[in-house]
Amino acid sequence: MLRASLREVSAALREGRVGATELCQRCLARVRATGFLNAYISVAEDAALRQAREAERRHRAGQPLGILDGIPVAVKDNFNTAGIETTCASNMLKGYISPYNATVVQKLLDQGAVLLGKTNLDEFAMGSGSTDGVFGPVRNPWSYSRQYKEKNPSKSPSENEDSEWVITGGSSGGSAAAVSSFTCFAALGSDTGGSTRNPAAHCGVVGLKPTYGLISRHGLIPLVNSMDVPGILTRCVDDAAVVLGLLAGHDPKDSTTIQDTFKPFELSNSIDVRKLCIGIPKEYNVPGLSSEIQALWLKAAELFKDAGAKVIEVSLPHTPYSIVCYHVLCTAEVASNMARFDGLEYGHRADMKHSTESMYAATRREGFNDVVRGRILSGNYFLLKENYENYFVKAQKVRRLIANDFVKVFASGVDILLTPTTLSDAAPYVEFIKEDNRTRSAQDDILTQAANMAGLPAISVPAALSKRGLPLGLQLVGRSFQEKQLLTVAKWFEKQVKFPVIQLEDMKSHDCSGFPHQKSVSSL
Repeated sequence: MLRASLREVSAALREGRVGATELCQRCLARVRATGFLNAYISVAEDAALRQAREAERRHRAGQPLGILDGIPVAVKDNFNTAGIETTCASNMLKGYISPYNATVVQKLLDQGAVLLGKTNLDEFAMGSGSTDGVFGPVRNPWSYSRQYKEKNPSKSPSENEDSEWVITGGSSGGSAAAVSSFTCFAALGSDTGGSTRNPAAHCGVVGLKPTYGLISRHGLIPLVNSMDVPGILTRCVDDAAVVLGLLAGHDPKDSTTIQDTFKPFELSNSIDVRKLCIGIPKEYNVPGLSSEIQALWLKAAELFKDAGAKVIEVSLPHTPYSIVCYHVLCTAEVASNMARFDGLEYGHRADMKHSTESMYAATRREGFNDVVRGRILSGNYFLLKENYENYFVKAQKVRRLIANDFVKVFASGVDILLTPTTLSDAAPYVEFIKEDNRTRSAQDDILTQAANMAGLPAISVPAALSKRGLPLGLQLVGRSFQEKQLLTVAKWFEKQVKFPVIQLEDMKSHDCSGFPHQKSVSSL
């Protein structure tokens, strides 16, 4: 049952083939058995069981709230949740409990979803590996899979061998690991420059970044207001469409959401791609792209061509400037957004009484890690009066050129762009941490962040296993607000590649004691 799709589980609950309480207990048992992955920061066990019992009563009475009623989900720990601590994996927010739910969280609860807990991330979502949060790194479930062990018999990781496991990608690595390891049926992430698609590719799950403005950001603790989008992580494209249908639409609490009414859709099982034009951006064949990814990308293009789709090479000429532009805009908005964490209203406050200025400085030194402080300093530099025109304003102009590249390509008749999601499969943890966060993020976001700057919908679909037995994903990018077409094409592609199910039967043998940060909370 834990491997089933959302519609399959929903049908089983309605028909009484499984109870919501039993399903919740199975997921919680799975959370405990996979605790060494460090996917969760907090687990709301008592609240989840209470929600499950309420859902079970509704099902028995024939009154389920919706398709998610009684189905366990998880939420990245940068979405506010009333009754559950929201930390952003930072000392700055340890102990903070929001008085309200983020809009997307409330929509899940209104549908009867069972919230298992909050998932791990890079501190304040600033990273591409889920390795830089104060609760420790997230381990990739595929490190412990039968597929990986068969390909790497000398590298079967134990709970104490950091050298033998691979990263999840980030910053939504906890959510991706939670879905990949069958602890929940769907999870929310956030996506500013690829933070949902990157870990989805590395963990062998589907990662959807909707069009900017389609889903409310209210209650998502902001990183970059002009690029942040709530992301959806599921094990199949159909499930991503289901969750999108429940979350999308105008929110009066978020002025950036669309005014138009969003109509949920169900993806057809009979999909014809013969009338589609698939664009292959030549600029995405970047330095560092692995030969495995290149071969997979070419094979995917051939799949579309063999099915009758028109496949053409296209140009997005300003792509080479996008990662630098993204860095300037990202850090500038980080500097602005992080100013709210001053130790006065909420969050950590340093025990410093000499002056207000010294209290500010000590609070931010103690509350933020080096990555966050570094981005704040960079952003403040770019926003200085003498630098503003040369950095921030120029970056905004380049961002417009990047967005216009996509407009021109889609106006030429291209329906969907096909690109890699990441440069390679997941890196071993000890190799990944040799580089600083800034360098790693520049490498890992290079293929994904342009879609954020243009506000376009994009999805990563697991496509194959690497020679090491680790997932490889490819990215599809669509026109603004054309999620139905994007997800339809993604479902067709998913059916063609037949990505293998992760085999995790041996995970229960691992010791979970090495990660004490995964704590249980009772209220919600």
